[in-house]
Amino acid sequence: MITIDTHTHVNFNAFKKDGDEIIKKSLQENVWMINVGSENKTSQRAIDYAQKYKEGVYAAVGLHPIHLFSIESLEDENNVEKFNYQKYLKFTQQNKVVAIGEVGLDYHHFEENHDIKSIKKLQKEVFKEFLKLSQQTKKPLIIHCWDAYDDLLEILNDFFKNNKIDYEIGVIHSFIGSWKTAQKFLDLRFKIGINGIATYSESYDKLIRNCPLKDLLIETDAPYLTPKPLPRDSRNEPINVKLIAKKIAEVKNIKIEKVIEQTTKNAKSVFKI
Repeated sequence: MITIDTHTHVNFNAFKKDGDEIIKKSLQENVWMINVGSENKTSQRAIDYAQKYKEGVYAAVGLHPIHLFSIESLEDENNVEKFNYQKYLKFTQQNKVVAIGEVGLDYHHFEENHDIKSIKKLQKEVFKEFLKLSQQTKKPLIIHCWDAYDDLLEILNDFFKNNKIDYEIGVIHSFIGSWKTAQKFLDLRFKIGINGIATYSESYDKLIRNCPLKDLLIETDAPYLTPKPLPRDSRNEPINVKLIAKKIAEVKNIKIEKVIEQTTKNAKSVFKI
């Protein structure tokens, strides 16, 4: 039975030495994956990995909002990039690119020296451009949002009001909001992405319990957010997506096979895999 990790980063430096080994191990365990880009280099690397394997490895391309401004605390991982629509349009046209992401809003990483108003404005402008790109290419969005759900919903509601969306719109990745907030995204036909965060406490059980299985996607966000019972500080891997399925099964009191079967069906539908 195939399990799909809908959001992983084997294309990041954490896997620089053994990326192919990790991918091959995952495929042997019937775990497929979407490697998600966060800027130019990692988007290209995601494409390279996807095209290297006959099946089971796919790519998403995008510019993460934290790469739009300089963050001292993330200096080693924070390549600041100016958004170029045509560059990302060309990326989407590459074989096995199944989504645009990760893109969105991030208000969590602001520092004292930041012009917060200007950065928020820039993030919103770039995200709106990615919405246009999604509409032009009919590729779903993988949306990152941290401390900005209200602004994200405002932008999305306006977009849906003024545009006809006749394709699978995408997923709210690594969702950490309330069930009430999740419902607002579900009303817009987004899926909800569940990862290792859900294993850290019971605070997400209500969300998992209430959210229909047909509206959930499972992900690792590897190398980050390693799920319990594995050590939190260990490197996460795509294969650990099965632990997310296990958590959902436990909360919903259903068999893990049912979770895997339905979330795989969801992923194939959203990303046209």
